[in-house]
Amino acid sequence: MLKHLHIQNYALISRLDIDFSQGFSVMTGETGAGKSIILGALALVLGARADSKVITDGEDKCIIEAEFDEGIIRRELYANGKSRSFVDDSVVTLQELKGLANKLIDIHSQHANLLIENADFQLEVLDAIAQNDSLREDYSTHYEAYITAVESLRKLQDLAKKSQQDADYIQYRYKLLDEAGLQAGELEELEQEQYRLSHAEEIRSALETAVAALNGEQGSALDAIRACRLEEAAPELQERIESARIELQDIAEEAERMASHVEMDPQRLAWVEERMDSLNGLLHKFSAEKIEELIALRDELAEQVSRLDSFDFDIAQAEKEVAVQRAALKSSADQLTKSRKAVVPQICERLVNGLKRLGVAHAKVEIPVLATTDFTPNGCDEVQILFAANLNQSLRNVSEVASGGEISRLMLCIKALIASTKGLPTIIFDEIDTGVSGDIATQMAAIMRDMSKSRQIIAITHLPQIAALGQTHYKVYKADTDKRTETHIRLLNEQERVTEIASMVSGKNVTDAALKTARELLCYH
Repeated sequence: MLKHLHIQNYALISRLDIDFSQGFSVMTGETGAGKSIILGALALVLGARADSKVITDGEDKCIIEAEFDEGIIRRELYANGKSRSFVDDSVVTLQELKGLANKLIDIHSQHANLLIENADFQLEVLDAIAQNDSLREDYSTHYEAYITAVESLRKLQDLAKKSQQDADYIQYRYKLLDEAGLQAGELEELEQEQYRLSHAEEIRSALETAVAALNGEQGSALDAIRACRLEEAAPELQERIESARIELQDIAEEAERMASHVEMDPQRLAWVEERMDSLNGLLHKFSAEKIEELIALRDELAEQVSRLDSFDFDIAQAEKEVAVQRAALKSSADQLTKSRKAVVPQICERLVNGLKRLGVAHAKVEIPVLATTDFTPNGCDEVQILFAANLNQSLRNVSEVASGGEISRLMLCIKALIASTKGLPTIIFDEIDTGVSGDIATQMAAIMRDMSKSRQIIAITHLPQIAALGQTHYKVYKADTDKRTETHIRLLNEQERVTEIASMVSGKNVTDAALKTARELLCYH
């Protein structure tokens, strides 16, 4: 249960500390006193969207702290819009905070009656009464697996379709490169060969000239070197001259051999130039700079061509996986549907009985469970609460035929049903009595008091009949200081309760009759 609430620098609240009790508590106060401010602060600490505008003017941050039997949760909101969340002084994510808060408390705000029109909420009612948490979790697991399998199949099919559309182009590009017989470094070798072939005559002439100069018949360099005899005068020089002679002799012989092998081969030259043109054309066509890049592209295209042949098998396997997951999901959905349908008669009966207790004597409720056209995150069912309040009135969507007061009463009955199975420690009703008065208000209070036997119930109300039935009574009020107007809350004693309830009966000018009525209401309860 909620034991204590601390609010600091939130809207009109500089500092507020209030203890809460077990059982049925009521909170009253004039319109504009700040009940909604307190509820907004509580919603913030439970994970509601943060807005730095709620920080009291002139302050850097606000702090909201709620103490429960299970622990303390705190939210700090800063002027720059950032916020931090804590559970027992440990930092948690906002999602973690919300997850914990949903297990601790339920706030039924003035706008919550609109949920009666929400299909997801109506399913949640059935699941809460049927205690379908495990079935819903099982279904969600299968649903995610099914969606994943379907998405994988779709991506594979899209890829196969695109690949098929590109297949001819991929195969054409691969064929060009594959048939080219590419070899690393080939172009550089061809360029060297092309130079030799195109300059064969010049190369041979140069080699022959070198041979003649070195070892010709008339006045060759080698003959001159042989004529040098310095063994006695300069033996070291003679040794070097002999070494040079041997080297030049080897050069002359090598040049002579090279010259004998230089051939004029116009056909080979034409082939080399044609091959070079072909390779350069491929480089240009594929926007590459080196043959090695073309080889890498060829190998990549080869893999793509290979994958084209495997798509049919991969798609067949993916289709089998979808079928397996669909069957498992269908089985899980069927169990969920069966459980929902089984609990519908009980829900309808208890809602009708509750509505009769609240003055809707001829209430009729039906909740048909219809099949959806496909799987949804919530199962294969859609429900719509059908309602009739009068004799001979046809059942229709509750939002179409129910008055505001009837919707309030129906929502209270629904909340009472959910509370009996969901096990929430605390429920806060914010003016759920809208549109009702008199004895109906008394009966609504009685239902909330019955609910408080097993949980903490806090009701924010403007009706004296409900306020009088509370076991603990808090008053919200505003007071002016030198600097500003501030919202406060305090626990009322018995005499203060009489005065507060009397003012709810007659307004600010409390009359003796109103005081008498207040005492009677309190004594009656």
